[in-house]
Amino acid sequence: MKDSDRYVKIVEWSEEDGCFVGFCPGVIGACCHGDNEVEVYAELCQIVDEWLTTLKNDGKPLPLPTVGKGFVDQILNVA
Repeated sequence: MKDSDRYVKIVEWSEEDGCFVGFCPGVIGACCHGDNEVEVYAELCQIVDEWLTTLKNDGKPLPLPTVGKGFVDQILNVA
């Protein structure tokens, strides 16, 4: 399992931007966008991998994982 597998990644349509936007709560905000949802998700996964690797290489702690912490349930309850 990769470190990035421990984090929820979200791609959603942005009416304001007129495209899909990807972000990873607790790790990085909106960091990629595009017209193809699958391509944005793939780019988001790569960015999160690189971001976490940078943190580790700099000797900084990784953010608390969001997978398995009821994060998705919290989002669904808000929606």
